[in-house]
Amino acid sequence: MITEQKRILIVEDEVKIAKALTEGLKAEGYIAVPAFNGEEALFYLANDFFDLMILDVMLPGRSGIEIAQLIREKNNKIPILMLTARDSIEDRVIGLDNGADDYLTKPFAFAELLARIRVLLKRIKTENIVKLFFSNLEMDLLARVVKRSGKIIELTLREFEVLEYLLRHQNEVVSREMLARDVWKETSRFSPIDNVIDVHMARLRKKIDHGFSDQLITTIRGVGFGLKDSSVKS
Repeated sequence: MITEQKRILIVEDEVKIAKALTEGLKAEGYIAVPAFNGEEALFYLANDFFDLMILDVMLPGRSGIEIAQLIREKNNKIPILMLTARDSIEDRVIGLDNGADDYLTKPFAFAELLARIRVLLKRIKTENIVKLFFSNLEMDLLARVVKRSGKIIELTLREFEVLEYLLRHQNEVVSREMLARDVWKETSRFSPIDNVIDVHMARLRKKIDHGFSDQLITTIRGVGFGLKDSSVKS
């Protein structure tokens, strides 16, 4: 159960699904409000606050894609989890390109929906942070400056993005799949991106750890990458 209630707007025209999602989310401690079409959803957003929106693609009248576009045009940054019955990569890309933060293909397990919601809520919370820290490493997101022990480290844009991702997930193992999806925005794992990721990680590790006895960026063989402070005894 969650300790802080979050408000979730469910935009789903199928009454049974909307009811099941509403009751399920309420049972998990969320405040869940159903809307059965895009116009109703826009009305709710204009008159109330929500922490997250679950948005079905296939809606009567305006589609979920159109609703997402309108929301982003109004500079509303509410996290959008899009539901789609279509499983093609093209459909997912269209959703992501038009304002969705994540997508879930129907039919789905409720446990997976809850996991996606937790990730999106966590992401929006951490996005408000302007500085990230790990050991003697500091990242200023506004000035886009990285320092280690007070020394400025020059990074390329992609290296900065990768390091920011590692810092935001510093208590987790970051897989190549996560980096491909969230940093490179690759929705297909059939593209030859792993070698590109490994090259960038090697360059980033060299810049961050060069000249220091303790190595912060680690590779977990067969799994991914992470940050480790070797000066802290476990």
